[in-house]
Amino acid sequence: MEPNPSAPTPGALAGVRVLDLSRVLAGPWCTQTLADLGAEVIKIERPPSDSHPGGDDTRGWGPPFLKQRDGRDSTEAAYFLGANRNKRSVTVDLAGVEGQALIRRLAGTCDVVIENFKVGDMARYGLDAATLRGRQPRLVYCSITGYGQTGPYADRAGYDYAVQGAGGLMSVTGERDDLPGGGPQKVGVAVADLFTGMYATVAILAALRHRDATGEGQCIDMALLDTQVAMLANLGANYLVTAQAPKRAGNAHQNIVPYQVFEVADGHVILAVGNDEQFRRFCTVAGRPELPADERFARNAGRVRHREALVPVLADIMRQRPRADWLAALDAAKVPCGPINDLADVFADPQVLARGMRMPAPHPLNDALELVASPMKLSATPVRLQRPPPLLGQHTDEVLAEIGCSAEEIERWRERGVIGPRMGSV
Repeated sequence: MEPNPSAPTPGALAGVRVLDLSRVLAGPWCTQTLADLGAEVIKIERPPSDSHPGGDDTRGWGPPFLKQRDGRDSTEAAYFLGANRNKRSVTVDLAGVEGQALIRRLAGTCDVVIENFKVGDMARYGLDAATLRGRQPRLVYCSITGYGQTGPYADRAGYDYAVQGAGGLMSVTGERDDLPGGGPQKVGVAVADLFTGMYATVAILAALRHRDATGEGQCIDMALLDTQVAMLANLGANYLVTAQAPKRAGNAHQNIVPYQVFEVADGHVILAVGNDEQFRRFCTVAGRPELPADERFARNAGRVRHREALVPVLADIMRQRPRADWLAALDAAKVPCGPINDLADVFADPQVLARGMRMPAPHPLNDALELVASPMKLSATPVRLQRPPPLLGQHTDEVLAEIGCSAEEIERWRERGVIGPRMGSV
C-alpha cells in the first residue's frame, strides 16, 4: 500500500461515491476497503454535544490513543485509526429533521449508502432503503445488523462477541474441555465484524456491477450471524454431513494430523502438515522414517482416526530440538511450519516489512503515525493512502460546499446544531 504518491493512479473504484452511516467495525471495515480501492467515502458522524463527545464511538475506545506531537494523548483511539483511513468526516445530527434532510441530499449524490443501525431506525428517520431508492433507483443500499432484517431475532442488537457464541465459533475455539484451560474462547479479534465487513464489500461490488449493466440498484441485507455461520466453513459442512457437532480441539485441526502447535526445547512451533508427502518428509527430518510405513499413519484419514496414538509420539520428538533448528530443517524440507510471533515480532518480520504491511500515515496530530496497510496488491490500480483517518468533522464544510450548500446555509445549520463545530473551534 503506497502512501501519498505524487502522481496517483486512479483507484479501481474511482468515481464511486459512498455515504457511510455506519460506526464501530463491520461497516467501517467495509467502507475502508472500498476507500482503499479508490472509492470516495463520506463518513457521517454524530456532532459533539453536552451529553456526547461526538463521532464514531470507537474514537474513544482507548487507550491506546494517538500521541500528539507534544507527547500527550489525543482523543483519537488506535481502534478508530485502524478502520477509517481514506475517508472524509462530516458531522450531521441524524436525530433532527434538518439533519435527515441533509443526509437525503447527500445520498442523492452517492452510488452506495451503508448503515448499521438497528432494524427500523432508518425508516423512522426517513433514510431507509425504500425512501432513498425511491428517489434514486440506481442506489446500492447496504444494511448491516446483528441478525438481519428478517427472522425472530431481527430486533436484537448485534455484537461480535455474542455472535461468536451464538454462531458456533466459540464451541470449536479453545482447549478441549478435558484439558487444563479447557472451555469456550472467543477469537482474539472481532472476526464476525471483520468478515461481515468483507462480505459486505464483495456484495456491494457485485451490486455495482449489476447496476452498471442494468441501471438498477438494489438492497443488501448483511447479518453478523449469517456471516458467522458461513465462516464455519469445513466445520459446518462436517456437522451437516454427520449430524455430529465438532468439539473444541485447542490448537489441533479437526480434519488434518499433524496440524497443530508443538512444544519444542525452547518454546513452541506450529507444524502444519497438509498432505501425506509432507508427512513423509517431516518424518525424515525427525529421524523417524518408519512412521509413514505404519498403516495407521500412512494416510491423513488414518492419522486423524489415530491421532491419540500418533500425536504423543510426535510431541516427544519435537521436544528434543530447539525452535530455530526445527524451523530451518523443516523449511529446507518444504514442510509447512512457523513460529508463534507476538505483534512486536510480526511488525519487525522481514517478510511483513518487505510486503509493505507497516505503513507510514502522517496525521494532522502526529506525523509519525503508522498503520497496518491493506493486504490487496493490484498491479494496475494499486491501493494507496490518500488520506489519514479523519478528525471529527474535518471535511464537513468541504463536502457540503461540493453538493451546492452555501456558506450561509452551512453557518445556519451550525448555529442550530444540525452539523458540528468548524474544525479547530471545539
